[in-house]
Amino acid sequence: MKFAPVICLLAAFGFSLQPTPAQTIAANSGAGGGTAQQPISPNYTPASPVTYVSTSGSPYIPMDSWIYPALSRLQGLGYLDTAFLGLRPWTRLSVLHMLQQTADKIDADSNNQEARDIYLSVLHEVSPESNFDLRTARLELESVYTQFRGISGTPLRDSFHLGQTIVNDYGRPYQEGFNNYTGFSAHSELGRFSLYFRGEYQHAPSASGYSPELFATLSKIDGIPVASNPVQATIPQGPISSTNTFRVQEANLSYNILNHEISFGKSDHWWAPNQSGSFAWSNNAENIYAFQIDRTEPLRIPLLSRLTGPFRYDFFVGSLKGHTYPNSPWVHAEKISFKPTENLEFGFERTVIWGGKGHVPITIHSFLKSFFSVQNVTPAEKLSRDDPGARFGTFDFSYRLPLMRKWVTLYTDSLAHDDVNPISAPRRSAYMPGLYLSHFPGLEKLDFRVEGGTTDTVSTGGPNFLYNETIQKQGYTNKGFIAGSWLGRQSTGGQAWLTWHLSPQEHIQFSYRTDKVPQSFNVPGKGTDGFIPGGTTQNDYQFNVVKRFHKDIELNAWVQYERWVAPIYKPGVQNDTTAQFQITWYPREQKTF
Repeated sequence: MKFAPVICLLAAFGFSLQPTPAQTIAANSGAGGGTAQQPISPNYTPASPVTYVSTSGSPYIPMDSWIYPALSRLQGLGYLDTAFLGLRPWTRLSVLHMLQQTADKIDADSNNQEARDIYLSVLHEVSPESNFDLRTARLELESVYTQFRGISGTPLRDSFHLGQTIVNDYGRPYQEGFNNYTGFSAHSELGRFSLYFRGEYQHAPSASGYSPELFATLSKIDGIPVASNPVQATIPQGPISSTNTFRVQEANLSYNILNHEISFGKSDHWWAPNQSGSFAWSNNAENIYAFQIDRTEPLRIPLLSRLTGPFRYDFFVGSLKGHTYPNSPWVHAEKISFKPTENLEFGFERTVIWGGKGHVPITIHSFLKSFFSVQNVTPAEKLSRDDPGARFGTFDFSYRLPLMRKWVTLYTDSLAHDDVNPISAPRRSAYMPGLYLSHFPGLEKLDFRVEGGTTDTVSTGGPNFLYNETIQKQGYTNKGFIAGSWLGRQSTGGQAWLTWHLSPQEHIQFSYRTDKVPQSFNVPGKGTDGFIPGGTTQNDYQFNVVKRFHKDIELNAWVQYERWVAPIYKPGVQNDTTAQFQITWYPREQKTF
């Protein structure tokens, strides 16, 4: 058959040559988008999985939106079976499709008011995605906000060595005293194109920073000559000037084709089901400018998906900033996640940091070598222009436990360096397992989550093994902050949250976070050694309240008390207190052109 290759290609991108109403629900409505989207009947169970064929662009929802914890809870309550928790962020249109696919399940369970409230709240937020003419440009002012942050005492802001006081905050600057972040976000759509922008003015006071002696010690730990690298973003050497700048937090232009968002710009990435962070990518550091190809809708391939279930994948490539040894390396990352059942999801990820001024030029050849390299590399090759780069891999899964599908979800994230993935090298890998209890008996609005893990692989890889490498000595960082988990290098820690949900957008929450680097350890064949002389210890206690007024004004206030010990920096037990207050206006003002 001369058309066989075309048929295979269409099948690979999720198209069916003879779709039936039970298989396909159009993803668009209005004069330019075909037939109107219709809700799934409460009593209708499709004979085969619903497939969405989207012909319109849709912006991503930023990871600090209330929508993600709300949908994570909905999934933990036993719904939202098509969500991929290990591949976020999601587009607004993909969230709408997830809700439509779980509508019949929620309607069939009339006793679960919590799930119904979450469903309706998120649906109200994203439903405009299906109600506009694809030939008309739409512009929406999404939010306007200002955040006031006061810090008393000396905070930590060195995730690569001593720890962070404030984590998963897009690498925002902060110091003792008054800090402020004021900004806005907006998005626009026209046909297959979508645009998202969020920018903010940032102010942070000046600080004394690390002493020259501490700078020299940490540089030696990293293996970086001080003489050739007098300024390093990963080491906050003093004095530190005050910050007064406007920063683009997110800005990306996307084009939708065959259920893929092809985009360029700054976008969030959160590639694990964990809430505390992701070993691969999180919002702990500032986003990078990157080119991205993201399969936003689940893909089903005949025969194969009977075994693996539907799957999604994502890929991006861009440049890391703040590196001086070597300068300006690039990074590419790719992940694929599978859902063999509605209760189980697992995924594999790979990140490679390669190139850099004076080491390996950034070319198509060097990119392809880093992309396909999975073999061991000799020391001579590492030091040459044929170096494939620093290679990292992650594996994660989430599973709603049997007999407790609507109660308990077990999940984990893991990281390996110089191995294909953690499954192939379990003793050389970092782990962060977690457990989520979506509600308590008789207390439907209360949930509990706990995560704890370690990057302590000294018995096999040494203190500079994870998030670091022989050549890429500033490793897994962007502008000084680790782009993955705040857990950092050679440490053990975790986080726990107890949350009372006032509504899907409002809550009262208490959380605890700890992080510890041991003072010393035994290295087989090498005696006693230590990553940070004297070790470090952090203990954070935080109380948070989020409240909405008139549905479009949000108050988000939290206070955090921290005790930390880092004798290499300051003697004795230190403490700091952070109080933050943010006002956000959600105008939902739309203009069409």
